[in-house]
Amino acid sequence: MTKYELIIYWSEEDQLFVAEIPELPGCAAHGATQQEALTNAQDAIRLWIDTAKEFGDPQPKGRRLILA
Repeated sequence: MTKYELIIYWSEEDQLFVAEIPELPGCAAHGATQQEALTNAQDAIRLWIDTAKEFGDPQPKGRRLILA
């Protein structure tokens, strides 16, 4: 899988960890732990890419993986 920048942070408002993938517009996930947010983000990335392929949309190339 292509590696994308991944930012994980604690949301005080939601009381959970949020994972955002800036290179994939609208792609984000969350979880009760950092690991759960990461796992859910990996699933979200796959779904984002599959949907882009299905509709013939361009896919960002990706850069690096950053774990917070």
